[in-house]
Amino acid sequence: MPDFLSGKVAIAGIGATEFSKDSGRTEMRLAVEASLAALADAGIEPAEVDGMCTFTMDNNPEMDVHRLIGGKDMTFFSRIDYGGGGACAPVQQAAMAIASGVANVVVCYRAMNERSWYRFGGGTSMPQSPTFLTANHYSWYLPAGLTTPGSYVAMVARVYMERYGATSEDFGRVSVAARDFAATNPNAYFYGKPITLDDHQQSDFIAEPLHLLDCCQESDGGVAIVLTSLERARGLKNKPAVVRAAAQGSAQGQHRLTSFYRDDLTHLPEMGLVAKQLYAQSGLSPDDIQAAVLYDHFTPYVLEQLEEFGFCKRGEAKDFVRAGQHARGGRLPINPNGGQLGEAYIHGMNGIAEAVRQLRGTSVNQLDGIEHMLVTAGSGVPTSGIILGRD
Repeated sequence: MPDFLSGKVAIAGIGATEFSKDSGRTEMRLAVEASLAALADAGIEPAEVDGMCTFTMDNNPEMDVHRLIGGKDMTFFSRIDYGGGGACAPVQQAAMAIASGVANVVVCYRAMNERSWYRFGGGTSMPQSPTFLTANHYSWYLPAGLTTPGSYVAMVARVYMERYGATSEDFGRVSVAARDFAATNPNAYFYGKPITLDDHQQSDFIAEPLHLLDCCQESDGGVAIVLTSLERARGLKNKPAVVRAAAQGSAQGQHRLTSFYRDDLTHLPEMGLVAKQLYAQSGLSPDDIQAAVLYDHFTPYVLEQLEEFGFCKRGEAKDFVRAGQHARGGRLPINPNGGQLGEAYIHGMNGIAEAVRQLRGTSVNQLDGIEHMLVTAGSGVPTSGIILGRD
């Protein structure tokens, strides 16, 4: 997002369904419910929506969601690839469309029955059509037993531990803090269910060194956000969350969770590229960020993100979490909604909604003095990020 877009567009509305393990309804219905809730939150009529943006992995076509919410003409529609790596990219796409005059009101949505209908974490089977590039790529890993996202990340986690002295307990501290926030969030799946570090350590190994409680949930649900110009958003129902910066990043040697041939597996260069852009666009630094929603599909990548964004030096994220700086009352509280570990896994869209609530001052786990929130997308894949701020 070029500098001239910063501060021109805002998130005016947020909406979501309940988060569950069995929604009992179609993904399309979830998408429509979340979109209508976000429009009602903004105070914008569905007929005014002229733009839609979602993920390539979403099963709900833009034209159908637009029609079913009561839309009329649509002048902008786009999709972002790479699963959770696209979490913040729809905001960037919407901001560019609105600032350029291509659209006036854009709804970004993600809806899925990722637990009851299918499971991303369930593993990858041997591709039947290895002539396709992606299928051919994974054919090199599947015979070696690298069949799940957890197994891919476990490889990186082990190298990080050996290099910097991080331990499984350090990863567990991320999970414990997330569940602490979820326990006081009535919308979280794990509401009222905090865990201890011992609970984390006693949970089953999924792919050593990753325990079950190092891995995000598999969830059913839908989340939508509504963007429009900041000028218009100022006159709507709720306080706007201003888009200060938005960026995507894919770095050298990039693969989807299997960038094993890089010289150093302990860094996330694609996230570092996003960080560089966000700070340049917004004119902000790590000291200007009061809280963050860091994509927590797997706990080790939360530590690496802390380092990529400059909240601590290389190899010192373990000390950051040991001191509780990421937890309730810390210097940089992370995922105050409970994150994907504690609230729900909706490909990061629920984290964007939480950032908006924090900036409005309406979160159930409201933090003090929030002026700017960092939100990131999936790590280990081509990724994205945003900085949102108060008006």
